[in-house]
Amino acid sequence: MWRGIPVLLLLSISTAADARPRQINPIPFAHEPCSVLDDRPCTPSYCSPLEPGPCIPEIDYPYGQNLQLTIQSVPSEADRAKYQKPDHDLDTIGDLFAALRSCWSPPSDNARAGMQMSVRFSFNKAGGLIGPPRLTYATPGVPAETRTTYLNAVNSSLKACLPLKFTGGLGGALAGRPIAIRYVDNRELAK
Repeated sequence: MWRGIPVLLLLSISTAADARPRQINPIPFAHEPCSVLDDRPCTPSYCSPLEPGPCIPEIDYPYGQNLQLTIQSVPSEADRAKYQKPDHDLDTIGDLFAALRSCWSPPSDNARAGMQMSVRFSFNKAGGLIGPPRLTYATPGVPAETRTTYLNAVNSSLKACLPLKFTGGLGGALAGRPIAIRYVDNRELAK
């Protein structure tokens, strides 16, 4: 008899939790919490049935954990405004991307048309680099000296701009987050 009391108690608690109305989640990109039985899109959540109050799911925002940027040596007419360095402290990710675009100076010697190189690095709160940029991709079949020339150009372009002047909010939000930049040399080079 006494063994049945905890079971009845658990059943009454679970039916009381199911009786509460479903909350409408006002967070962007959120739909409904996921269920194995659902056939519609859902937002994964990490809530526990033992937590009181509404469940707020974890959301993957469009930027994600990896901030990605493509920088061209010769920007298109539509993108020229994005390559202007802001004249104020950097307060948004768009300001950061504009500052990084304005820093790029492609190499003049040992350059190769169509060369692409990607690097990954992080900033600290003060706008300095946390370690040197790490090479993650280079156009296949390119000689080692050409890769070295472009990597040196990336490093010198970043060093010329540092330290970047972040506002307190942006510096705190960006500190330690990886930033991946793809450099594309789309210049018409004479052979």
